[in-house]
Amino acid sequence: MDSTDMGVLSCLLNDCRMADRQVGLRVGLSGGAVRSRVERMERGGLVTRYVLKVEPPALGRGVFFAAVSGRDTEAIIAQVRLVGEPFVVVPCVGGITVCGIAVAGDVQEKIRLARELLRDMRLLTIFEAEAPSRRSRLTRTDLTIMSALMGDPLATAEAVAGSVGISPKTVTRSIEKLRGDRSVQFTAVYNPMACAPYIPHVILAGVSCEPAEAAVRLRESLGSRFMQEPILTPNQIVLFLRSESIYGLDDLTHAVRDTGGVVSADLFIPKRILLPQEWTEAALREAIGSPTLHIAPVAGT
Repeated sequence: MDSTDMGVLSCLLNDCRMADRQVGLRVGLSGGAVRSRVERMERGGLVTRYVLKVEPPALGRGVFFAAVSGRDTEAIIAQVRLVGEPFVVVPCVGGITVCGIAVAGDVQEKIRLARELLRDMRLLTIFEAEAPSRRSRLTRTDLTIMSALMGDPLATAEAVAGSVGISPKTVTRSIEKLRGDRSVQFTAVYNPMACAPYIPHVILAGVSCEPAEAAVRLRESLGSRFMQEPILTPNQIVLFLRSESIYGLDDLTHAVRDTGGVVSADLFIPKRILLPQEWTEAALREAIGSPTLHIAPVAGT
C-alpha cells in the first residue's frame, strides 16, 4: 500500500460508485490506472465487498452506539440483538467491540435496557446518535431502487431498471439523488489489517460546541489523515483516520484532543469491520409495503 492506494480506498469508502476517471482526478492517476489498483485491492482481500449503507433514521429507526470490552464478539452481538439490530460492528485491538444499533421505539429506553443486558461486560461508553434535523425525502421509487441495489450497489442503471420495471432514466436520476443524500452511502467494506504500512483507526471525540464547527477545525488540522467523512452526533464526532506508524496514532489523538471545542478523545484500532444488512432489507420491505409510505419519526430524541 502507498499513499495513492490509500487515496483510492478513501474514494471507495465515501462513494464506491464514483467513476474511475473521477477518482483518478482526485489522486493523480488515469482512469485505467485506478481500475488496475482497485482490482488489485479486491484480489488481495483489502476490499472485501461493496454495500449500500443507510443511516437508520432515514428509515424511521433510532440509533445508539456502544463500546464494550470483551473478546467474544458473537456474545456481544447476541445481547445487542435483544434490544435492536446491529448495523455496524467493529472488533478492535484490545478486546473492544464497537457497535452501532438500530432500534424501533424510544431510544433512551433501549439504551437503559442495553445497559442492563451488558452489565456482565465492561461497557466503556454508550450514547445516542440523534436523527438529523433535515430528514431525507425518499420516495417509494427511491426505496424500490435501494432495495434492488442491496444485492449489488455497483449495478448499472439499466440492470436495476430491468429488475424493477422502472425506466433507466428514472433509475439514474434516483441514484444520483441517493449519492447526494448524507443518510445514504455507497461504500466499501475493507480489511483494516491489510492496509500495512498504514494503520486505519477511529477516534471518538467528545465536543462541547456545535459538532459541525468542531468538524471544520478538525478537518483543517488533520487534513489528508481522514479516510472517510466523520459521523456527527450532538455531543460526539466519530473520526475515521489513518496513520503511518503506531507513534502517529498517539500524535493524532493528542491533535484531536487539543482542537478547540473537543473535550475528550478515545482511540480505537479496528481489526474487522462488519456491516450487517438484514435490518436495512427488512426496513425497506416495510416502508415499500406501507400504503401511506409513512416513515415514523424516531422516538426519544
